[in-house]
Amino acid sequence: MMNAIQLQAPEQFRMISIDEPGPVAAGEALVQVHRVGICGTDISGYLGKMPFFAYPVIPGHELGVEVLEVGAEVSEVEVGDACSVEPYLNDPNSFSSRRGRTNCCETLEVLGVHTDGGLRPRMVVPARKLHPSKEMSYDQLALVETLAIGCHAIGRGRAVEGEHVLVIGAGPIGLSVIEFAKIAKARITVLDLNETRLQFCREVMGVDHVVSAGEEDLVLGQLEAITDGNLFTLVLDATGSNQSMSKGVEYVGHTGRFVFVGISTQPLTYYHPLLHRREMTLLTSRNALPEEFGKIIQWIESGVIDTRPWMTHRSPFEQLIEDFPAYTRPETGVIKAIVDVSR
Repeated sequence: MMNAIQLQAPEQFRMISIDEPGPVAAGEALVQVHRVGICGTDISGYLGKMPFFAYPVIPGHELGVEVLEVGAEVSEVEVGDACSVEPYLNDPNSFSSRRGRTNCCETLEVLGVHTDGGLRPRMVVPARKLHPSKEMSYDQLALVETLAIGCHAIGRGRAVEGEHVLVIGAGPIGLSVIEFAKIAKARITVLDLNETRLQFCREVMGVDHVVSAGEEDLVLGQLEAITDGNLFTLVLDATGSNQSMSKGVEYVGHTGRFVFVGISTQPLTYYHPLLHRREMTLLTSRNALPEEFGKIIQWIESGVIDTRPWMTHRSPFEQLIEDFPAYTRPETGVIKAIVDVSR
């Protein structure tokens, strides 16, 4: 038997005892979970704001793991490999998977969201979902999935060098979007309510402009000034707030694209003539693709992405239930909390 942390219902964690994983089948791998990253999805699930969350569930989808055993027909990894986990369990024969869109398969189950995830010492996963690195730490490997969300979102928005990009929301997902907007060499403006997060974006992430959403009457004028009155050709909303997602269309310039990265359970409301007049493109971005995991690992290994500023808080596995409520409050300064599952 081994301990695991289960989210029974919103704001109700408990430590439970579960069986050790069963035999490893063909195409599978038994892994030791070393690190779990806490992200916006986990926080939304804890607060009851994530529509895809299944309760009760063992959370944890940002994982840094070690391969302990492999089944037959496994060539992707070998025992001892340190890996990031692509937590999107898709049916390879589904309509979307056959079209190369494994991130939004019709029967998709995400570890730690729809089915039990990594807040436990050991688990069995499909070997094809493991992305090894011989250079990265387990902390870094646990960051790959968060970064992959931003990578996919920027890809959906087709960011190009020099264009004005607005990122709304500077939580962990918003920061991952900023990371890849920087790689695309876009001119980046960040809009957020939290001054500490805006300061982090300015001083650590090196964005071009930050604007406080708290000064609502001044926001549009500031954004127009930044873009010479043209507004933004690419806007990405990572807040998960229906009010922000509805308001954001006002910041999209003519022929611009608006990408919803966050998810809201509430209706969105738009004044359609504004969208039509500017011939906007509205897009959603869900999860990430396998090749994006590979790119991110290469970028971290080569130093293109510096992961050091991301990891601001840390919890031992046994203390996470006590620590977690603080991670839901931006005023605590949390950017990325890492859970040490095995030390």
